[in-house]
Amino acid sequence: MATILYKLGRFAFRRRGLMALLWVLIFGGVGFAASTAPAPPADTFSMPGTESQKAYDLLDDKFPDASADGATARVVLRAPDGKKITDPAEKAKVAKVAAELRKSPQVASVSDPYAAGGAAVSKDKTTVYVSATYKVVQTEVNDKAHDAIDATLEHARDSGLTAEAGGDAVKVEQGVKGSSEAIGIVVSAIVLILTFGSMIAAGMPLLTALVGVGVGISGITALGTTLGLSSTTTTLAMMIGLAVGIDYALFIVSRYRSEVTDGRARDDAAGRAVGTAGTAVVFAGLTVVIALVGLAVVNIPMLTKMGMAAAGTVAVAVLIAVTLVPALLGFAPVKVLARKDRARFRGKPLSEKQQRKAEQRQLKLQRPNMGARWAQFILRHPVAVLLLAVVGLGAVAVPAANMKLGLPSEGTMAPDTTQRKAYDMMSDSFGKGFNGPLMVTIEAPGVKAKAEGVRARMEKEPGVESVGAAAVNKAGDTAIVNVVPQTGPAEDKTKNLVKSLRGMAKDIKADNGPDILLTGQTAMFIDFSKTLDDALLPYLGTVVGLAFVLLMLVFRSVLVPLKAALGFLLSVAAALGAVVAVFQEGHLADVFGVDQPGPIVSTMPIFMIGVVFGLAMDYEVFLVTRMREAYVHGADPREAVVTGFRFGGRVVAAAAVIMISVFSGFILEENDLVKMIGFGLAAAVLFDAFVVRMTLVPALFALLGRAAWWLPRWLDWLLPNMDVEGEKLARRLAADQQVPPQQRHPEPQYRR
Repeated sequence: MATILYKLGRFAFRRRGLMALLWVLIFGGVGFAASTAPAPPADTFSMPGTESQKAYDLLDDKFPDASADGATARVVLRAPDGKKITDPAEKAKVAKVAAELRKSPQVASVSDPYAAGGAAVSKDKTTVYVSATYKVVQTEVNDKAHDAIDATLEHARDSGLTAEAGGDAVKVEQGVKGSSEAIGIVVSAIVLILTFGSMIAAGMPLLTALVGVGVGISGITALGTTLGLSSTTTTLAMMIGLAVGIDYALFIVSRYRSEVTDGRARDDAAGRAVGTAGTAVVFAGLTVVIALVGLAVVNIPMLTKMGMAAAGTVAVAVLIAVTLVPALLGFAPVKVLARKDRARFRGKPLSEKQQRKAEQRQLKLQRPNMGARWAQFILRHPVAVLLLAVVGLGAVAVPAANMKLGLPSEGTMAPDTTQRKAYDMMSDSFGKGFNGPLMVTIEAPGVKAKAEGVRARMEKEPGVESVGAAAVNKAGDTAIVNVVPQTGPAEDKTKNLVKSLRGMAKDIKADNGPDILLTGQTAMFIDFSKTLDDALLPYLGTVVGLAFVLLMLVFRSVLVPLKAALGFLLSVAAALGAVVAVFQEGHLADVFGVDQPGPIVSTMPIFMIGVVFGLAMDYEVFLVTRMREAYVHGADPREAVVTGFRFGGRVVAAAAVIMISVFSGFILEENDLVKMIGFGLAAAVLFDAFVVRMTLVPALFALLGRAAWWLPRWLDWLLPNMDVEGEKLARRLAADQQVPPQQRHPEPQYRR
């Protein structure tokens, strides 16, 4: 592997113009495809094989007209104190609101709240709601339609009514969307400048990461309609692609600078950088891709699409790191170095003062740096450090034991939004269960009579507030019945009611009755929880198993991959604990912009587990490959740890800070899932990089000694040697140096 990547890196360095042109063509082609692609679809949520999904699929088949409806808006109106919404004067105001909605752009129909027995009027006669259906789906509702809803609400309020609106046709107020990426990039630039001491060296990882994200996001956009990839998928791919893109390029550039300062020829230094650090990048990227693609095991299409899209962006980042980065190094082989090192590599004679400074720097390099001193401290106190780190992470993880999962709804939005106010008004006036009705589908020949029997039984069930009339399709073989619980959709009593009604449905079916399916918000959450419970162990087994084998190939050790996996468990537990503490329990909610603490978005934990596992292996690979390289070349285990930190500690720390800053920027997003994942990943990288990889790992190496690198002989023979540490490459290059100079290819001249 190292030899192949060495040749690739050297080729890219020498043929930099060709390689840069190739990526420009790719970028332009994918960008053109994205610009001509239709708008991405809205976020959809489906769970194949569950009862809830079967019910929705049945509705699509048996009630095609209803399932083809566009976006909806529900305007909730409340009369002033002391008045009834059924008073003639108030009814006139409501009629005016309905008439204004009918004239709004893109509206197909508006309901009459006082028709059909006044079902849209609350029992206390104070509140009414008006429903509007649009000609287009939610993503196609334009600004004029949004503004019309806002104007209607203002006019209603001016008339004395309390007016709020909910539904997917209502505009969701956006915060600082679009600046999250900029914040991460600015912080990353500062860290890179401090790390490299060179604007050009700092700019290369940023430039290549932006190119990689541009190619990845453009590809997702171009395929959005075809593959059903929503805007949320794009945001998460951007988050992960930007973070790993900067980090991967950072490791290549850093290794190139190290090789050049060791006296290597520039093209040889680029080849060695890609052959060694590039090999680590490839395997680190593979672990991230495995973790993301593995989300397909969960069998939830939204998670699968998110994972596949992010994995594609990571793959692009790896390709750019081993091809475009060495090409850019070829354009500025000396300027990429720190200012103090450039003079002696430009071929200019050094002044006496510069010579003294160069000698002082060489002496300084021979002394232990901060990374080496940190490793030496841990090697002296491994047990105390190990216990302190484990106890600390365990304490942070404690809130995760009380995690409550839920699906995002208008009831979880910020209290000052019109959607949340409309939700609360409906709960107060129509009952908590009105915002989360259960939908029951009944399928049988001559279904109307049988549906009435089912209705009668469900009305008697404890916890049921009301059961609506059966709506029968044109074929007369399927009916829909809406059941309103007495409790809210997130309450345990509602969950128990769902289980009770499903048990009743099975009993009815057993007595030769109709096929009955139950869905709705609470039912979907129950089915989702079961889907996750059933898939979690297979997912972890698949991902951890594949990554374990991959890490055995990288490190040729059994214990190193094992401790890497155990460290991941500590990191992800602590990160989930931090997420629960902030987003569910409300600690430091104001600091992180959490308007409404509540249940954790159901899809978030398993997605975060997959991403954190991949990123955790990143830092394991980057840091431990340096240790492995030193160990293979003759260092004893403790010396190898110090060497790994001396040459890799600063870069890994910088990479972690960059990744934390990129993820933290997404905390400012309005999307609940994106906000939580941004915070969770930032916390996970903080814990994993600085506590697990840079604290626990050297402590464990100190305790294990040579046993850390133990591998059974039969397994050593069975596993292919990937030469991650570059031992074969070093021998090959050393052999090449024995060739007489006249038989070697002349070293090319580079721009200075």
